Amino acid sequence: MDVVLSIEPIGPSSEAAERAREWAPKLKALGDETRLTIALLLLERPMTVKELQEATGLGQTLVSHHLGLLRAQDLVSMTPRGRSNVYTLCCEELADVVRGLAAVATATPEGAEACCAGPDARPAADGQTIR
Repeated sequence: MDVVLSIEPIGPSSEAAERAREWAPKLKALGDETRLTIALLLLERPMTVKELQEATGLGQTLVSHHLGLLRAQDLVSMTPRGRSNVYTLCCEELADVVRGLAAVATATPEGAEACCAGPDARPAADGQTIR
């Protein structure tokens, strides 16, 4: 008689592991303060390396290096314009990660309240939120 054993993995589910494999490099790219600053600047408007240099105070080589890392994760796109390249934030690449992090943040009632209260909300003495 053949016995078939089915063993479930002890670690994260394959869906969770796959999501983590997709998100981790993007979050790592944004986890650097300089790259996050560049991303936030590009959120305001598309910019050239020169404009990013002026906005950050960094040299051309360093700005280009960080843009390369952001491009490798498809967080930034580049469009040639004359002798320069214009960089744009790829918001759609962030959308899945942001939605996923929002789901994590709102998994508990306390998290949902904190997440959805807005930036001007603050807790009152009785624990309620003041808006």
